[in-house]
Amino acid sequence: MGKLGFGLMRLPLLDPKDEKSIDKEQVCRMADVFLERGFTYFDTAYMYHDHESERAVKDVLVKRIPREKYTIATKLPLFHLEKEEDLERIFNEQLEKTGEDYFDYYLLHAMSGERYDNVQRLGCFDFISRKKAEGKIRHIGFSFHDKAEVLDRILTDHPEAEFVQLQLNYLDWEDPKVQSRKCYETAVKHGKKVVVMEPVKGGTLAKLPPEAEKLLGAIHPDWSNASWAIRFAASLEHVMIVLSGMSSMEQMLDNSGYMQDMEPLGETEKQALAQVVEMIHEAAKIPCTACRYCVEGCPMNIAIPDYFALYNARLGDSENLAYKERYAELTGEHGKASDCVECGQCESVCPQQLSVTHYLKDIAKAFEG
Repeated sequence: MGKLGFGLMRLPLLDPKDEKSIDKEQVCRMADVFLERGFTYFDTAYMYHDHESERAVKDVLVKRIPREKYTIATKLPLFHLEKEEDLERIFNEQLEKTGEDYFDYYLLHAMSGERYDNVQRLGCFDFISRKKAEGKIRHIGFSFHDKAEVLDRILTDHPEAEFVQLQLNYLDWEDPKVQSRKCYETAVKHGKKVVVMEPVKGGTLAKLPPEAEKLLGAIHPDWSNASWAIRFAASLEHVMIVLSGMSSMEQMLDNSGYMQDMEPLGETEKQALAQVVEMIHEAAKIPCTACRYCVEGCPMNIAIPDYFALYNARLGDSENLAYKERYAELTGEHGKASDCVECGQCESVCPQQLSVTHYLKDIAKAFEG
């Protein structure tokens, strides 16, 4: 089915301020190109686009494309589960929203050591295994955000998991917090295929420091920054799919173009990426991927990823008043960074394990001081 997957998490919007306003007409055109170029894997989840992404599947795929032409993956939201009845209720809701009779790939969403006890208590693995036996799921697995030793324990306890979805990119490959390489090697040790999420780290690796762009451009002038990141992940032997959250036709044409006949990276390219990692660390940006997991439960309604993006964009141009003006616009509808009560909810769900409350203090100083 080709190694490129279409992540339905950052779709084009009709209104940039409204996550529900998916530009389905444009997404349909993007999906057609994706399928025409030999790719089939579409990835969504219960909460993406403020709970509208799964409904987009019905309009973009189910109503237009023969079922055998595509594969669909979605996820059981572990952060929404309180009692056993929630599993069946949410699963049936997902079937109804997508218009599907079954899911090709179904994942327990955002597994971690902290959530594992609840997963065991509610029998989540038993539930998805039962749905597989009923023909409602073809393949079962989970997405994962934690240390390699936790992944090893879960895969030891549940060999029935057929694949694991990992955050994997060249910036996180040796990162001691994310442990991309160690988690990948753990999955391989257990004989599991890997689906890659955040290969471009939420767009961070699409916009590189000037010196990094110059370095990569000297080696392959026709390669986009994002393509370097996706090629890195796709070059790994046990990677089944590399998800890309494409939000424009331009990104779709770029990614699907080079991924049709991609050659694995060589030593020259890998050494260049190692240098780029050092350059990025020197830039000291907040490594937020804008997954927006932190937003939904924030008691002060703080637009955390939007503030992080604004702060990163401001670096190197701190005297530009346009950034403060944009911040003022955002705080008209959301809490200020200084409104943070340090409840820790955001940090408990952050896949990047960021010190969110610390960064919010920096942002308050930069934009409110």
